Amino acid sequence: MGQAGCKGLYQSLLDYKTEKYVIAKNKKVGLLYRLLQVSILTYLVVWVFLVKKCYQDTDTSLQSSIITKVKGVTFTNTSELGERLWDVVDYVVPPQGENVFFVVTNLVVTPNQRQDTCAESERIPDALCHEDSDCPPGKPVVAGNGVRSGRCLRAGSAQKGTCEIFAWCPVETKSRPVKPLLGEAEDFTVYIKNFIRFPKFNFSKTNVLDTRDKTFLKSCKFGPKNPYCPIFRLGSVVSWTGSNFREMAVQGGVIGIQIEWDCDLDRPPSECNPRYYFNRLDNRFSENSISSGYNFRFAKYYRDAAGVEFRTLFKAYGIRFDVMVNGKAGKFSIIPTIINVGSGVALMGVGSFFCDLVLIYFIKKSNFYRDKKYEEVRSGHQENGKVTVEPLQL
Repeated sequence: MGQAGCKGLYQSLLDYKTEKYVIAKNKKVGLLYRLLQVSILTYLVVWVFLVKKCYQDTDTSLQSSIITKVKGVTFTNTSELGERLWDVVDYVVPPQGENVFFVVTNLVVTPNQRQDTCAESERIPDALCHEDSDCPPGKPVVAGNGVRSGRCLRAGSAQKGTCEIFAWCPVETKSRPVKPLLGEAEDFTVYIKNFIRFPKFNFSKTNVLDTRDKTFLKSCKFGPKNPYCPIFRLGSVVSWTGSNFREMAVQGGVIGIQIEWDCDLDRPPSECNPRYYFNRLDNRFSENSISSGYNFRFAKYYRDAAGVEFRTLFKAYGIRFDVMVNGKAGKFSIIPTIINVGSGVALMGVGSFFCDLVLIYFIKKSNFYRDKKYEEVRSGHQENGKVTVEPLQL
């Protein structure tokens, strides 16, 4: 590159280049351009800023703690248990209260079980036998209650029987119940206390009304007009999911209680309120399905006067409550505001690009507008005393 070329390059670095604009007197394209501008501006103002609040910095790393406490008593009188009063210690698992708790609504009771030999239940397929060789000693029954002793027990002259097992005898034989034992549990109440914190903004709150009235929690009930009373009636919670408590209490089920915090910290803290959603999570649409309901087993152990251990086996049906918390908080920040305004300005350029395509390709006088938009200039050089002109497309 010669000295002249270097000088020209150096001078060009200090040049300022600007675009050339062509004003097209076309009302249809002009109207289209204004409609695109209004649409983009409406999207930016209404959706981006008012609805999505993209001018805010957000925090979704919610820190949460749940405390639950169930209250209520009921009375039953059954052949297995006799007269019995049930309080929170008897029917709530675990008793200390967490974000997941279980309320017993029905029971199958097998009293006075002792470790002995007895016949396995006929409902266990692996326990069925025809002769003693079908019951190898020491081998446990698959999905059964004990270990085979080596004998096949048959009733009378029956050809088929069940294996004798060493287990807690007698084994559980009752099938699913048909009505709830603790049907009155729908009037029990649960206290759900939720603490939350958004660490980015150092903002904390709870779902309990900040009051000095000590009788508030003893008299209030949760409702649409009282969102800061964390006392929920169990029957109401189940009904809010679209289910019937009495029907659900027979075989149990799973209820999800979702607490959602959506906090705009540009507003007063009093406007950051919890929202509750209630859903049934188990297979509610297939009542006869093997996957419907919820149950588990537990036992209470005793010793008789001779020091021999025995127990009462409980198969507990009930409702499991899962309390889930999520949320986000937002607060004004200049950085996301600038980013989203810049994005909106860039979208304006998309409108110009689209109208240019329409103008120079899709209308009748597109050739005329194309010639006005793209200008042809010619560069020349002298050769043998003559000037040769060559077209140059810009």
